[in-house]
Amino acid sequence: MCSRYSFTSTPEAVRALFKYMQQPNFPPRPNIAPTQPVPIVRLDHNDNREFHLVRWGFVPSWAKDPREFSTLINARCETAFEKPSFRGAMMYRRCLVPADGFYEWTGERGRKIPHFIRRHDNGPMAFAGVWETWLGADGSEFDSVAILTTSANATMEPIHARMPVIIAPEDFDTWLDVRGTEKKDVTALMRPAPDDLLEVEPVTWSLSHKKTDDTPEAPVQGSLF
Repeated sequence: MCSRYSFTSTPEAVRALFKYMQQPNFPPRPNIAPTQPVPIVRLDHNDNREFHLVRWGFVPSWAKDPREFSTLINARCETAFEKPSFRGAMMYRRCLVPADGFYEWTGERGRKIPHFIRRHDNGPMAFAGVWETWLGADGSEFDSVAILTTSANATMEPIHARMPVIIAPEDFDTWLDVRGTEKKDVTALMRPAPDDLLEVEPVTWSLSHKKTDDTPEAPVQGSLF
């Protein structure tokens, strides 16, 4: 499960990786929590990549009242094509979720220790996501997203059994192309990240609240495992 993540990379680094045309002024956020606005990268009607803000917490289009619907922040990649909540989005509304790391916890309830998982080079990366538009009877609407998860790789196994699906830059087009990519090719991308892609660092600041302006201390250097 991925329930908190970080997006603090510079706008220049993110635009260079995702190659969208917009120049959004999106502030660094080291502690992103469910139900908050988050950026995604998707294809527009002309098949160009666009930066777009959505709510983290997927709401299917058929939900009668979002306030009474459970927040779906993650979707298991093994069942996403079959689940009624996600199967339409998996076929027609796939996206990339820019991030530079995510958090998981170890330890006993009440004494859990957070850990930050990031690339070795601290660069931005892309989680696999699916998005949906919810339309209300009163004309209100909003877009929402869920992050795809898969089984843990060797780096993550000591911490958690699951991890976000991370899409490599060379596979961005395949993941985003909902008209030209076959289901088997999409499924092939939903796999654990290479064992040497990520590193784990202990977190030295509190993740117990949803504030977006937290300023973390630098993680303690050195591997935990």
